[in-house]
Amino acid sequence: MAENVPRVFGRRPFRTSPLQRNPTAMTTRDALHRPLRDLRISVTDRCNFRCVYCMPKEMFGSDHTFLPRAEILSFEEIARLARVFAGLGVNKLRITGGEPLVRHDMEELVGMLAAVEGIEDITLTTNATLLPGKAEALRDAGLNRITVSLDAIDDAVFRRINDVGYPVERVLEGIQAAAEAGLGPVKVNMVVKRGMNEDQILPMARHFRDTGHILRFIEFMDVGNSNGWRMDDVVTAAQIRDTLDAEWPLEPLDPNYPGEVASRYRFADGAGEVGIISSVTEPFCSTCSRVRLSAQGELYTCLFGGQGHDLRALLRGGAPDGEIGEFLKALWSGRADRYSELRTEETAARPKVEMSHIGG
Repeated sequence: MAENVPRVFGRRPFRTSPLQRNPTAMTTRDALHRPLRDLRISVTDRCNFRCVYCMPKEMFGSDHTFLPRAEILSFEEIARLARVFAGLGVNKLRITGGEPLVRHDMEELVGMLAAVEGIEDITLTTNATLLPGKAEALRDAGLNRITVSLDAIDDAVFRRINDVGYPVERVLEGIQAAAEAGLGPVKVNMVVKRGMNEDQILPMARHFRDTGHILRFIEFMDVGNSNGWRMDDVVTAAQIRDTLDAEWPLEPLDPNYPGEVASRYRFADGAGEVGIISSVTEPFCSTCSRVRLSAQGELYTCLFGGQGHDLRALLRGGAPDGEIGEFLKALWSGRADRYSELRTEETAARPKVEMSHIGG
């Protein structure tokens, strides 16, 4: 996209991202010199929620056709790709969906991924509905951390958002199960949308202060084309910071690692920390080291991508690991994505892959 595209949102200046970890691995860098470090793996396009900003019922109703099992990558295929990616410098994996835990035996996949040489960190993003029966098995298999999506602490508000009548208390039980299994501190992600749940910013912060868990607020993003995104619906990072700071003064923290997506803050009174993910108004494209694999094996080099690259065909067509690795290296080396830095009202409307296919 041309440099002179008008910008209607803020941006950070582009800067080169240094290596994160695993310096002995091959370093594959894109056209803007960003290293390939993170692979996000969607294992299913199915979910037991119908959140209004992600899988609204009018688009994902009872007649919606999900991917047949034969079209979804097997655990063996996912693990094979993870090995190839590790050879290119990837050291962090995140399992997503849909809701990943609706796929059976997820601990088996975690165990296979944990055995991949060079992989240092495996995390999973979930709505926590199935965590009480899965947390210990996931930990034993090698999962390092859990991120839970929770968009309100008020039960009535949360039920309206998930649109299946699921109670907050059950999600909190899932968070507790993860913590008791040793998968904490749990990161709790709250998407903030104007008119939906901005009144939950302070109640959510009040609930999770002093718990040891890390609450992260996420600006409402234009992922996919089914959520009716408008800039007017975005509660900005600055507005979220000001709301929190007025109640409990905040102090900025350094990133845990280069390329961390959340800006970190601690409560000045020592009651823990919060994060704010500001893809819309304060984009972080300059340090993006993430690539995303959909459940059916399409690779996307940007969360806001419209066209995937078919890895399933390579896997099932008999391509050796070396050929797949060269394909991935060439793909990443030519990557120049920085959608959030260039976003306008016009680009926000272009066709993009749905969140339910590639996770967050």
